[in-house]
Formats: sequence, structure tokens, C-alpha cells
Amino acid sequence: MSTAGSSRIYLASRSPRRRELLAQIGVEHEVLTQRIKAERGPDVDEEPLPGEKPRDYVMRVCREKVESGWMRVVQRKLPLRGVLAADTTVCIGDEILGTPANTEQAAQFLQRLSGREHEVLTAIAFKLGERMEAELSVTMVRFREIGSAEIERYVASGEPMDKAGAYGIQGRAGAFVAEIRGSYSGVMGLPLYETMLLLRRFGIGPPA
Repeated sequence: MSTAGSSRIYLASRSPRRRELLAQIGVEHEVLTQRIKAERGPDVDEEPLPGEKPRDYVMRVCREKVESGWMRVVQRKLPLRGVLAADTTVCIGDEILGTPANTEQAAQFLQRLSGREHEVLTAIAFKLGERMEAELSVTMVRFREIGSAEIERYVASGEPMDKAGAYGIQGRAGAFVAEIRGSYSGVMGLPLYETMLLLRRFGIGPPA
């Protein structure tokens, strides 16, 4: 069985938070860069399908990301290592709050989340050859009441603009969180418990 860090993988994500989390558990990795012109195939469509439930949505997008990542490995003739992908979304009931398109939407999302509970769903998938497996992390997060001026300052910081639900728990928005039940690292974008479980199935990481 491999030891932690001895099996290098590809990470199909540019997120610095996911890189930091993988490093935290000793997994050596290389980020797969964006597709080049010579490569063909559609980009991953991150728009929810009509009537698609949040859990189905995040799992679908994650699986498509890992398939796309593996296709890049094959097309570029890179060393054949496993590909890890992840996707995070925030939802209130069946309403998906994705990455805000602009500052106005970011403020709207935060107003929706103020004083209430929501779910953070992070799907992870790993693919090596024909084999692909996936896991889902579900975390309940409750925000305290956030005033309009506080929302305005947070949006002006720029922090919400590339994050699902318009907030990053590891940043200034950590002060909004009154309660969390589940995976803190999952809310950051990569649930470490589920990630290690998944990698161990492929012989990566220390034995349980």
C-alpha cells in the first residue's frame, strides 16, 4: 500500500484552497491547466438543468469535471495518474446559490443567507483509467443576522466573487457563521475525510 504523498495525483481545479487542503493531508499533486486549442470537447456546463436538485447538480458537475480532467491527461499524453475533481454549491432548500455573476448578486445571496440555515454541498470525484468514484459532503451552516452595511463592506472586499454562495468561510465571512454541522473543510471546497476515503480506495495514502 502506498504511503501518504508517495502517489502523485492531478487536481482538476485552480482553487488555491483545494491545493492547500490537499497539502495539509500530505497528498502530492499537480494542477491540470486549462484546455488548449488543439483539444476538443465541450467545457463543463455548470448551469443547473431544469428541475435539477442541488445534490444531483453538484454530483453531475463534479463527475463531468473529473471526466474532462482525465481527457486532458490522455490528450496531452501526460503521465497516467489519477485525477481529483471537486465542486461546491450552496443551497437553500432546492434553490442553488452558485458563484455570483456580479456584486449586486453577491449582495443578494448574502441577504438571503442572513439569519438562516443553508446547506453546503461539496462533491468530489477521482478517476484513474476506466474507474471513477465519487463522494458527497453535506454540511449545514447557519449565519447570524448580517446588516446591510456589513454586507456592502464584505462585497467591496472582493472576497465573495469567486465563491459559491458568495462567501468563503476561511476568510472574513467566518465571522458570519453562528453554527456549523458537518465538514469545515467541505465548506472550504474539499472535504478531507471523504477525500482520503476516496484516495485510499485507489491505493493512495496510508492504510486505514
